[in-house]
Amino acid sequence: MLKPNMNYANLKDSYLFYNIAKKTEAYLNKNVLVQKIYRLGIGDVSLPLCGAVITALHGAVEDQSNKDSFMGYMPECGADFLREAVAEHYKKKGVTLDTDEVFISSGASDELGDILDLFDKSSSALVIEPAYPAYVDANIIAGREIVHYHATEEDGFAPYPDDNYKADIIYLCSPNNPTGAVMTRDKLKAWVDFANKYGCVILFDAAYEAFIEERDMPHSIFEIEGAKTCAIEICSLSKTAGFTGTRLGYTVIPKALERNGMNLNAMWVRNRTTKTNGVSYVIQKGAAAVFTDEGQKQIKENIQVYKNNAKVLTEALDKIGIWYCGGKNAPYIWLKCPNGMSSWEFFDYLLENIQVVGTPGVGFGENGDGYFRFTTFGDSEDTKIAAQKLIELLKFFKPLYFFITLKISF
Repeated sequence: MLKPNMNYANLKDSYLFYNIAKKTEAYLNKNVLVQKIYRLGIGDVSLPLCGAVITALHGAVEDQSNKDSFMGYMPECGADFLREAVAEHYKKKGVTLDTDEVFISSGASDELGDILDLFDKSSSALVIEPAYPAYVDANIIAGREIVHYHATEEDGFAPYPDDNYKADIIYLCSPNNPTGAVMTRDKLKAWVDFANKYGCVILFDAAYEAFIEERDMPHSIFEIEGAKTCAIEICSLSKTAGFTGTRLGYTVIPKALERNGMNLNAMWVRNRTTKTNGVSYVIQKGAAAVFTDEGQKQIKENIQVYKNNAKVLTEALDKIGIWYCGGKNAPYIWLKCPNGMSSWEFFDYLLENIQVVGTPGVGFGENGDGYFRFTTFGDSEDTKIAAQKLIELLKFFKPLYFFITLKISF
């Protein structure tokens, strides 16, 4: 009899976004006169693709209508024109890459799961929590031991390595989802040295690097000396250029990265040529436009809209006197729930009183309870209204205030 992958039975049910949707739906059903919900929880973008990308997509579609320019199967590891564009983008950060160290993917989420094919199932994985839940779930599915390393408010949710927490695979996400924390150069150097010392491999999730504005904050782990012998970097155009529905990312695996006599770059070439037929020509042409001068100008204008949203929200939190991190160099704001509320209590309180929806921090790991995530990807006017509502609701919030609210049931 066929035996399925029994590791699926070890997965916890993912109640986070299901519960958010159900609680919001229940509230609207009970309050039929409510006209608007202010959504600061979803991590999707709200602005369309920029003009340079749209022009390139239309041009690529036209190419597909003509016999002389038609393109069928694309190279499994990515078209040279896009791999070269990404390598040139890194060069502007001071990072030199060979074109064949860049791999084009259908998005960072896909790649973060697929990349685990490079590692034996006996390998352990270290996840710094609060964290993107897929890090944990992908390794549970693979049957790996997971080392949970809890970041804290005291270390700004961006800790240094600790010899008491070691694993073969290390997940680093900077800027971080959900906390918005960014690894400083010295912290990244500490993690690189740690990985090289113990023979670990860092999976560096750089999906939000385009939001970093401070010059001393690295955009890539490969800005750090020694990273090419211990790190893989996975990036995405989803939040950088609005490709959440278009789907494209890229992964950097240096040729210098080897373990037990195996070259991980060569292994990934073999993996991709076995398991994929590449990303479509049309999407890759649209992505290449992101790296042109005009494309960079236009996506930065869109990113600035989200950064302005972050400023509106952080200024509101400053007025209220609530602790938070993130926002300046990241599209997420991680705040401490007032008056000792749990994450879900604060969720209910905001929904019931001001119709604002965020994301309970406990959904990103047990040490996220008592914290809350706001996204800055929403509509600008909605964000301004939500921020003002937060100020009006919480400005007189006292430490001894007794939390009373109707519990939403469904």
